[in-house]
Amino acid sequence: MTTATAKATRVRLMGFDVDGVLTDGRLYYGPEGDTLKAFHTLDGHGLKLLARAGIEPIVISGRTSVALARRCAELGLPLAMGIEDKRSEMAARLAERGLGFEDAGYMGDDVVDLPLMRSCGFSAAPADAHELVKSRADWIASRPGGTGAVRELCDFLLRAQGRWDELLAPYLHTP
Repeated sequence: MTTATAKATRVRLMGFDVDGVLTDGRLYYGPEGDTLKAFHTLDGHGLKLLARAGIEPIVISGRTSVALARRCAELGLPLAMGIEDKRSEMAARLAERGLGFEDAGYMGDDVVDLPLMRSCGFSAAPADAHELVKSRADWIASRPGGTGAVRELCDFLLRAQGRWDELLAPYLHTP
């Protein structure tokens, strides 16, 4: 068992950054100044599978966004927006659940994510994350942010925790 796999077996709360992780990191501004974001459907289903497996996903973003709030509502995901200190936010969420940082994971892409990533028992990054982030991550996706990197991580966590076959069986069973 690899070190990343061993660390992944403990994850009960998995946090995700938004820009550069759930999206490709580009910001589009509409004519009224609203921010537009694109989310990948593969990531959304992966997050739902995590929740079914008892690994609670949470989205923690430094920015606020109507598009993000809508996407998280559609997926039923807990969301913390406009958070400058992501580590403190995660600490509060863990305390609410009686968990410690060793039970948490975080996927980030830029240096502002490092304090939280380094605190968690497991850390991950998309393929196009900043080099400093990748050098400190336990696991790195083969895909860039916003293009299925989150789904790739979700699948990795499900396999590491032995839940992959059980959760995918309903999709693979032919009546």
